[in-house]
Amino acid sequence: MDLHQLPVDNGFRLRGSSVTRVETFVDAAFAFAVTLLVVSFGAMPETFAELYEALRRFPAFIAGFAILALFWHAHYRFCRRLGLENTGVVVLSLALVATALFYVYPLRMVMSAAMHFMTAGWAPSEFRVESFAEFRLIFVIYGVGFATLAMLVVILNRHGLRKASELGLDAAERLILRSEVVVHAVYIGCAVLSMVLALLLPEGQGWWLALPGLAYGLMAVILPAYGYRVGRRVDARLAERDASEKGAS
Repeated sequence: MDLHQLPVDNGFRLRGSSVTRVETFVDAAFAFAVTLLVVSFGAMPETFAELYEALRRFPAFIAGFAILALFWHAHYRFCRRLGLENTGVVVLSLALVATALFYVYPLRMVMSAAMHFMTAGWAPSEFRVESFAEFRLIFVIYGVGFATLAMLVVILNRHGLRKASELGLDAAERLILRSEVVVHAVYIGCAVLSMVLALLLPEGQGWWLALPGLAYGLMAVILPAYGYRVGRRVDARLAERDASEKGAS
């Protein structure tokens, strides 16, 4: 493999030049998961009132779609960057699909509740519970699904790092893969924190009921700071690579 001839995306030389059967299957499965997210909001509106009701549900759909897209794109990046299709990648990809399909319904419930809270009640909530134990359990189920998806992405990228020498990954590319591991580890940490908060919350009504959901907001604080820091390190490695390639030529 002539690494100098490969297309480059944000400093990473893309070894996955063609779409594999595994990637095609994952794409189709995530598309089906999004379809389940749409179908869950009911039939085609026939009146303006039904259309307005459907529009009220749109924020929850967009939020759920964005989260599914987050993990789909992580798998897409892995495939484009490394082009691996061995037994480990196949098993992990199938596990990602199975988890995503299971995750759709908890995702729908939690996102509808979150959008109901964020829009001051304008967006309807499908998060109806009959006991505080059920309130705890839905956040635990959601957190397990979110953390499992993130863990599978971590394992995929760690698998890629174990193949670094075989694939000819340089220092910048290894750093980029390690940053993927760290980012998804942060996802896992936020999910675990959310589950712990849900289990420890005192019963009753109050602002603290929002804490399990707000725990995921920590990602918006941690990840930009980490991205800035690791971005500077990647730029330094890429500058070294460019200087080395110019010196060799």
